[in-house]
Amino acid sequence: MGEPYRERHRDTWLNTLDAVPVVEHPPRDTDWAGVRLHVVTGKGGTGKTTVAAALALALALDGRRTLLCEVEDRQGIAQLFDVAPLPYAERRIALSPGGGEVWALSIEPKAALLEYLDLFYHLGRAGKALEKMGAIDFAATIAPGIRDVLLTGKVYEAVRRRKAGTPVYDAVVLDAPPTGRIGRFLNVNESVRELARAGPVHRQAGSIMALLRSPMTVVHLVTLLEDMPVQETEDGTAELRRMGLPVGGIVINQVREQILPRPVLSEALAGRLDPAPVHAGLRAAGLTGRGHRALAATAGTELMTEGLIAQAVDHGVRVALENRLRHRLTRLERPLYEIPALSGGIDPGSLYRTVSVLREQGMA
Repeated sequence: MGEPYRERHRDTWLNTLDAVPVVEHPPRDTDWAGVRLHVVTGKGGTGKTTVAAALALALALDGRRTLLCEVEDRQGIAQLFDVAPLPYAERRIALSPGGGEVWALSIEPKAALLEYLDLFYHLGRAGKALEKMGAIDFAATIAPGIRDVLLTGKVYEAVRRRKAGTPVYDAVVLDAPPTGRIGRFLNVNESVRELARAGPVHRQAGSIMALLRSPMTVVHLVTLLEDMPVQETEDGTAELRRMGLPVGGIVINQVREQILPRPVLSEALAGRLDPAPVHAGLRAAGLTGRGHRALAATAGTELMTEGLIAQAVDHGVRVALENRLRHRLTRLERPLYEIPALSGGIDPGSLYRTVSVLREQGMA
């Protein structure tokens, strides 16, 4: 980050750094008791698939059973859990402490349409004939909106499915499309319901919308403390509210640690950070020379001191900017959950650490 950039925004950053309190998350009970469908969306690259997977694992603790669905045909769930690509069939992919199970399903539009025709119109063999004629491919890829109708319809069926009067799944987690099209995706059945004024299609679309707008459903948004993801989160939240769809929590992913105390950051941003303690710390750490190399080593230590002070300023700029963005998210008036940045990427160990974070903060 260049010096002119820091100088140009120093006052703003100083005000932000001092004005926004540190967010703390004491352990609490779940914020979403009674919710059975958790829709997870977010700008591409924010880690929504990882959050959806961690949420499914957290909801499966203590002997419960969850279904983790994806609808974008990316096989992101299979890659995350290091299993074979998912077919259009529910498959158990993980166990949670206490005997819980996570099942997964990659919903494919053509297979969903065949299942839909069989379930609601009893066209099992006729549907197979239509597939051979190419009609299924046409409907699933060309007909406006039909793809999203089929995908949301399958999720609806999974939430509502029962065996001996008991829900098959305690919760369903949907790794949904990005925030840029989440409203259109979830609201597609409203358009279908208006087009089909009566009959089974009208009733089915109405039932799906009733579920999506009920207290059984919430839509969580995943973001980073960066301008574009936060802006998309604000826009997505506003769109969901306009459509009458329930907004859940805001998950701030990859939160970086604040290394320096706030008073030190304030001094650094104001250009008042004293180099003497930094220089003394380097000497105490043995980063100085002896004998004939002492003079060169001293000059090197001074350069290191200047470099560390510059890094402190950059760190203060970042913390202030992130606090400003965090403050924008608090204005959405939804629960905030923060997931620390994980070094080394996502592996099973880090995924389960994320589960613990979500549980501690009350998301599951």
